[in-house]
Amino acid sequence: MLALLFPGQGSQAVGMGRDVYGASAEARAVFDAADAALGLRLSRICFEGPDSALRATEIQQPALLATSVALLRALEARVPVSAAYVAGHSLGEYTALVAAGALALEDALRLVHARGRFMQEAVPEGRGAMAAVLGAPAEVVERACREAERRTGGVAAPASYNAPGQTVVAGDAAAVEAACALARAAGARRSVCLPVSAPFHCSLMAPAAEKLAPELARAPLRPPQPPLVCNVDAEPHADPRRILELLRRQMTVPVRFTEMVRRLASLGVGRVLEIGPGRVLTGLVARSEAGLARANLAGLDDLPGAAGFVAPSHGSS
Repeated sequence: MLALLFPGQGSQAVGMGRDVYGASAEARAVFDAADAALGLRLSRICFEGPDSALRATEIQQPALLATSVALLRALEARVPVSAAYVAGHSLGEYTALVAAGALALEDALRLVHARGRFMQEAVPEGRGAMAAVLGAPAEVVERACREAERRTGGVAAPASYNAPGQTVVAGDAAAVEAACALARAAGARRSVCLPVSAPFHCSLMAPAAEKLAPELARAPLRPPQPPLVCNVDAEPHADPRRILELLRRQMTVPVRFTEMVRRLASLGVGRVLEIGPGRVLTGLVARSEAGLARANLAGLDDLPGAAGFVAPSHGSS
């Protein structure tokens, strides 16, 4: 069985989508629809930058969604794509819902544009931080966060369980710094500050979740086919009401990506295709479930390989 995975923030790069836009009418239609839905030249920012514009959270989120969907549509125009499950990392959940026919492209773009703005507004610039702690079990990082909160009075919490030995921490900058130092003292190999504009997936995002809730309530969400394996509980879901609640909760709780990958494997998935800029998720999958076959569709050059991966009998077409 095949699962489709879609990346979140951090995978963007100036120039993304330009090659497939030029080669695929289906991809071009996605970018044109995105520009019209948002009333801005999102495609130009994707293709030409500047990087500072693409890094802005409210632009980055729809830009990544549009690019990932454009790549998917180009693939679907080439071969039939039949997945048993879809999943995404943070923002990627919205892309996955578009892929599964649960959310219209335009509705998803407007949602993530608002989501990015709410997330950016939730915490004053300079207050928050995120960092990846490498080479330590998740339990060590969790203990470090609790102790950092006790010492500093600020927020420090796991924001994403990316893979065994890789946990992202988010919260107040001083508390995150303290948590990283405590984790290193407890045996973590190192910690890396992440170049993000806000501390995602922690309690500091509560104001953003509150603002997003009415937007989600108005979203015309249909049952995804195939089901979506969600960030919050690493379980497959097809009930729109439940998915909308999990999308709201996702703002303030960690992404359980390691558990998601293992759950996909336990459900019988043997192949995963990451669709979108970069190859971050593929590397995380390899560390969580080495037995899963993996492939990427990050640009036009990847289309033949991705086509062969999802539909081997069509791989040479």
